[in-house]
Amino acid sequence: MLRKRVSVLSLQKLKDIDFKELWIDVKEAIGGTERDFTESSLGKAIFILAVPMVLEMIMESVFAVVDISFVSKLGADAVATVGLTESVMTIVYAVGMGLSVATTALVSRRIGEKNNKQAGVVAFQAMMVGLIFSVCIAIPGVLFAGEFLKLMGATDSMAAEGYLFPAIMFGGNVVIMLLFIINAVFRSSGDAAISMRVMWLANIINIILDPLLIFGIGPFPELGLAGAAIATTIGRGLAVLYQFYLLFGGHHRIRLYWHSLKIRFNVMVKLVKISGGGILQNLIATSSWILLVRIIAVSGPEALAGYTIAIRIIIFALLPAWGLSNAASTLVGQNLGANQPERAERSVWITGYVNMIFMGFMGIILAVFPEFWIKLFIGEAAVIDNGTLALRIISFGFLFYALGMVLMQGFNGSGDTITPSKINFISFWLFEIPLAYFLAIVLNMGLFGASMAIVIAESFLAIIALYVFRKGKWKQQKV
Repeated sequence: MLRKRVSVLSLQKLKDIDFKELWIDVKEAIGGTERDFTESSLGKAIFILAVPMVLEMIMESVFAVVDISFVSKLGADAVATVGLTESVMTIVYAVGMGLSVATTALVSRRIGEKNNKQAGVVAFQAMMVGLIFSVCIAIPGVLFAGEFLKLMGATDSMAAEGYLFPAIMFGGNVVIMLLFIINAVFRSSGDAAISMRVMWLANIINIILDPLLIFGIGPFPELGLAGAAIATTIGRGLAVLYQFYLLFGGHHRIRLYWHSLKIRFNVMVKLVKISGGGILQNLIATSSWILLVRIIAVSGPEALAGYTIAIRIIIFALLPAWGLSNAASTLVGQNLGANQPERAERSVWITGYVNMIFMGFMGIILAVFPEFWIKLFIGEAAVIDNGTLALRIISFGFLFYALGMVLMQGFNGSGDTITPSKINFISFWLFEIPLAYFLAIVLNMGLFGASMAIVIAESFLAIIALYVFRKGKWKQQKV
């Protein structure tokens, strides 16, 4: 009896110790850490990197849902305008994410080599490249905002009433670009907690300003849909200023000094070369989304609005998973820089398993109760029916999405951005778009057919990525 009592007490003590250690790890993850991720326990490294990255993306996904809930009160046309704008704004995101991929690959590799000063040089060059791209996007985006809405299938009244939304979003794309790039700098250096705080700041400001500027609460003007774009731009702009403050005045792994702010064309060329594959893979994916939206628009504004709301809800689930995938990318880059390729590969497998568990759980929730989530944002019966249909079908593919995004980030973290580009091209352009057109238009299956095409194509992508990743050629990538 005494032995049994001691055993019970020992087990309870062990549980208490584990809980305390877990709490310590959580505090380290959220508060920031000086841990060397090429030497510490791989499971703990993934946890400490992933926690702030997931929290960062949870806040981003919360904003996406809150934002569309405010806009939905303006009607189906406003929601559809947001959907059309974001389908083309994904080009901006594609460029920003492509540059972030290159930045992550180079910065994490330099950090793994213990060359923090050179990592800072890479960071500044990445920002300069981002500025150049943003100017090239802003000018035509502002000048042809109304025309692009019509091109994407908007009615004349939608274009006349909603053109300011895309004009402001495209005109202020520089804050999106810099936010992506600088957060990639912090994440890839191992300071993921900073990226989390920056994103929370941006989105909390957005959430506060959204209703004030959309509906004209108090002394604020009632700007409608344009108010949503202004709130987003202000929130992200203030977050970028905070990023610069941390880069120049902080005491973190990467710090910029005035004397180091010089243009290094050789580094910029390397960034553009690597980011070319990153931009291409995202452009391939996002441009296919543009065509997909155009295919869905044939079914009418109710189908498009329902799909837009469903996608926002899906983003709510996907962004935390994307944050977890970013942890794999950082660990791959840093461990390859430290000449530990097997450890880099293990980090991808472990992250992939965790991501599949998380996404599988989220997929079940959304597939079983899709109507409940759609009704939170809009009350129009036709939009609810279409949104419910899209949400249920697309949720069935969550397990494949989870594995595919981690594998693709594993390639990117190594600096191999061409392989994901090829996989995206095959999966989306050669497979998803023709299939969606055939199912939705030729067979007249509408939104149901387009949603089925998404699930099938994303599953196909995960299978291809798994096959190529297991070959291991990415381990020999030099950057």
